[in-house]
Amino acid sequence: MATRHLARTIILQSLYEWDFYNKKIDLIKVVDRNLNEFGPGIDEPEFAWKIVKGVVEHMKEIDQVISKYAPEWPLEQVAIIDRNILRIGLFELLHADKNEVPSKVAINEAIELAKNYGGQNSSRFINGVLGTVYKEMVEPNEPKKSE
Repeated sequence: MATRHLARTIILQSLYEWDFYNKKIDLIKVVDRNLNEFGPGIDEPEFAWKIVKGVVEHMKEIDQVISKYAPEWPLEQVAIIDRNILRIGLFELLHADKNEVPSKVAINEAIELAKNYGGQNSSRFINGVLGTVYKEMVEPNEPKKSE
């Protein structure tokens, strides 16, 4: 498993646990424990911390985007695993350095997390939300590649 994919998996586990306990446990301790236990060989732990920090700092905005682009699913009714996959994917899609994490990579990684850890329809749901956000919010602002 590639180190960044493993990092995202550990972040997902950590956010899931934090969200499951209604954000009443120390996320930093949870992430630190999970990185040490499940990712001792990760060569870019700062990548994981950057995503965790970004998701938390932008959570209100990210949750509003989820609510806007998945209006038939109130945020609290979205499965915890799907909600946190979307948070990771949307942070990377909307706020990550595009040279470090291109938009298509952010979307594909979120879909892979959904296939591996979500329910039967999770990957389609994640793809639908992230694809629409990309088309409406990201793509119009990306520089056009010269041919």
